[in-house]
Amino acid sequence: MSTVQKSISPRAWIELAILSFLWGGSFLSVRIALDEIGFLTAVAHRVGWATLILWGYVLLRRLPIPRDPKVWGAFFVMGMLANAVPFCLMAWGQLHIETGLTSILNAATAIFGVLAAAIFFADERLTPRRIIGVLLGFFGVATAIGLSSLTQLDLRSLGQLAVIGGTMSYALAGVWARKRLTGLTPQVAAAGMLTGSSLVMIPVAWVIEGPISLNLSLTTWAAIGYYAIFATAIAYLMYYRVLEMAGVGNVALCTLTIAPVAIVLGALFRGEDLHWQAYVGFALLALGLLILQGWFGRKPVQDRARRA
Repeated sequence: MSTVQKSISPRAWIELAILSFLWGGSFLSVRIALDEIGFLTAVAHRVGWATLILWGYVLLRRLPIPRDPKVWGAFFVMGMLANAVPFCLMAWGQLHIETGLTSILNAATAIFGVLAAAIFFADERLTPRRIIGVLLGFFGVATAIGLSSLTQLDLRSLGQLAVIGGTMSYALAGVWARKRLTGLTPQVAAAGMLTGSSLVMIPVAWVIEGPISLNLSLTTWAAIGYYAIFATAIAYLMYYRVLEMAGVGNVALCTLTIAPVAIVLGALFRGEDLHWQAYVGFALLALGLLILQGWFGRKPVQDRARRA
């Protein structure tokens, strides 16, 4: 079903801003953790602790837990597409590129999401407005990366491509959620998919990078605590709350507001200085997303929500 796009109340604006700061800070906290632990272990911590917190919330609220094995199979696939694959690709990418640039490339998630929806769903066809938005988005990604750097295929270029791969995985996760996870309580779906990703990431990290040590510095634990508790578990709960208040199209604004937060934090705490083309690329990405959401060219009349 379709819903009319909601206007944003002051309360929704505040919670949207908080959500942007939570996710924007995740890029810095992940990078800090990577100074001491491997990227697979960093992801294992992220999904593992977040899983425990979300199931605690589900049990406390006495939300219905699905028993159908097919639903749990869908949770597993969702956990791979929405957590394990993108988290790993982006964490590895951050070893070789700036946190601010990672957040800029992450904004391409919305662009790939439109393309994935157009491919898999007949009611999400590419209109002229969407085509313009997608093309601007692609041009923005190419500008931020720098096409000349891709010809070298060094670690920096591969790091950027890994982050783009993560955004593609997020886009496919959106398709999978609409096909297989409709009708479920959002909080239960989030706990379920994190369970699926934890069942994979914890043993994979253990085998490849060694036993997961809890003997870490306070700085690393603070970083893990932030991105696992605040930027994952709490952010998921807040996301669905803001989604209900503001609508899908308005929540998509988070994709734009996350990057400035990450860029500022990267500059303050890591001394990052992004090239001018990264900012130009982000501006083009932002313009493309705003066009996709109908903020330019026509008044945003309606916004498609996930079908129930």
